Amino acid sequence: MKIYRLQKIGSIDDLELCEEPTPQPGPGEVLVNIKATSLNFRDLAIVYGWSPFPLEKGRVQLSDAAGVVEAVGPGVTRFAVGDRVANNFAPGWYAGPFREHAPQYGGQLDGWMAEYRTIDQNELVAIPDSISFEDAATLPCAAVAGWNAVAGVGPQHRVLTLGTGGVSLFALQFAKARGAHVIATTSSNEKAERLRALGADQIINYAENPNWGEQVKALAGGRGVDRVVEVGGPGTFAQSLKAVALGGQISMVGVLSEGEMPSYMDMFLSFARFQTIATGNRQDLEDVIATVAQNEIRPVIDSRFTFNDGKAAFEHFGKRNVFGKVLITNFG
Repeated sequence: MKIYRLQKIGSIDDLELCEEPTPQPGPGEVLVNIKATSLNFRDLAIVYGWSPFPLEKGRVQLSDAAGVVEAVGPGVTRFAVGDRVANNFAPGWYAGPFREHAPQYGGQLDGWMAEYRTIDQNELVAIPDSISFEDAATLPCAAVAGWNAVAGVGPQHRVLTLGTGGVSLFALQFAKARGAHVIATTSSNEKAERLRALGADQIINYAENPNWGEQVKALAGGRGVDRVVEVGGPGTFAQSLKAVALGGQISMVGVLSEGEMPSYMDMFLSFARFQTIATGNRQDLEDVIATVAQNEIRPVIDSRFTFNDGKAAFEHFGKRNVFGKVLITNFG
């Protein structure tokens, strides 16, 4: 089989396409014929060595995949040959709150940038026929993070999403499915139209309005929003703090930009809740899949690359001018 390994950490050029024997499933394992994978910002962080977690050279990259069960090992009861599956993002985390930093795909465990992979049956979930392999491959990380970032949101709430990356677009779609009012930011008028088509009620161009936090508060009736899906980190946090309502929540999902964080007193006087989002567990992924199917939500796809063009997918994604998810497909 063909498989990509990151032979050295620091450059996309060190992603090497190799040939290795197709693995066979052991007890409790299944062999997945991988049909599609998707990229997340964490994948760039690993390749370039930005990740705060331990990294090992030679690891297979990517944390999100969907495919078909090709074979099952002894004792497998959850799946049969021919079942359509996607993987759980966080190995070993099946339900309940986040409790430990376990080994991760691409860092300390081999990921999914391969034609086949063996995996413990408990690390997979079933996907219905109504969800394509491509769409399913976008769900384990970004969709689950977006899902948990807007947990508890309802029709009485106002939500702010930042930019047009995978987490933000999923959060927008899930918030709208729950009846919330969504304000979104972008730096492009073209992207603004696409956000509006996804259901965003109001849109702010942050390039034209650097003090967009105050504008968000004004659009939210002067009170501010009940939930901020904060993906930028230090570079956007001060404005998110201006945008959030007293007693609201800032869901801290990512760190995409640098900047100066607000003071402790500024954070204290907001009376907001600051909730770090550790993506989610297998039960969350199952809930996301059910919601996507029932509400006919279509994940936003920026672009598709063939398996042999895996490096090109990373290069495109690395430019950070995307709207939605970047996919690597393997239907050969």
